[in-house]
Amino acid sequence: MTRHAAAIAVAIAVTMSQGVAPADAQSSAPLNGRFIAISNGEWAQTNDSYHDEATVRSTWTISSTCTQGDECSGQVSSDLGWTAPLRKQNDTWIVDRDLPDWEPCADGTSVTGHQKIRFWRVNADGSQDYSGQSPIFAGEDKTVGPSGACGKNQWLAIRMPFSLEQIG
Repeated sequence: MTRHAAAIAVAIAVTMSQGVAPADAQSSAPLNGRFIAISNGEWAQTNDSYHDEATVRSTWTISSTCTQGDECSGQVSSDLGWTAPLRKQNDTWIVDRDLPDWEPCADGTSVTGHQKIRFWRVNADGSQDYSGQSPIFAGEDKTVGPSGACGKNQWLAIRMPFSLEQIG
């Protein structure tokens, strides 16, 4: 991991542990282009305990439009073969999608997980960018399985730091 990526990962991990939501931005611009998306499994948490998960790196193509105020919506297409809706809430971009067969059960069945990726613009040092100019985003990738799945009265929740950097 590069020094730059490590600094951002630490800043994201601190933000995740404090539950801090980013402040509102002054303006809203659409998010369009190609991006490198990384869900960092080295800092993964399962039900709030740290452990390693696989790091997922992919290329996203994002297309969005914004209307009055801070209302933006669009679509993300990943080179991993999926497409999902994108929306902006305050200063946070959100991707929601279902992952079929995400949680395998001991009896050979599996259940769907719901993935929510939240991200916002940051500066190179990991602090939030209020100018709207930074090509770097940071946030959280959280996937949750349903309570009661696999005979357990608890949902499985995995959180990982997430970064996104514009490449075109």
